[in-house]
Amino acid sequence: MLRIAIPSTTISAKVFEQHTLLTPPNGTETEVSGELVLLFEDEEEAVAYLDKLEDYSTELDHKSPEKSVINALVSAITNDEFVQAYLR
Repeated sequence: MLRIAIPSTTISAKVFEQHTLLTPPNGTETEVSGELVLLFEDEEEAVAYLDKLEDYSTELDHKSPEKSVINALVSAITNDEFVQAYLR
């Protein structure tokens, strides 16, 4: 199981409902610190989810409230050391 934390306590699991965003295949958890954690089976699944987020992001207006949330999710997944190793 691959766990990717979103380093922002302002983004919670509710954001997927609020902005009708695609949830990660294995869901999410919230750490005691309040950080949202995205759950994936493996790096391949995380990259597939990343691709879907990026595709959706290109359809949004730059001022859309979802844009900053998607950027945070994309950044966290892209910066994950296991995802980076997988992409090499």
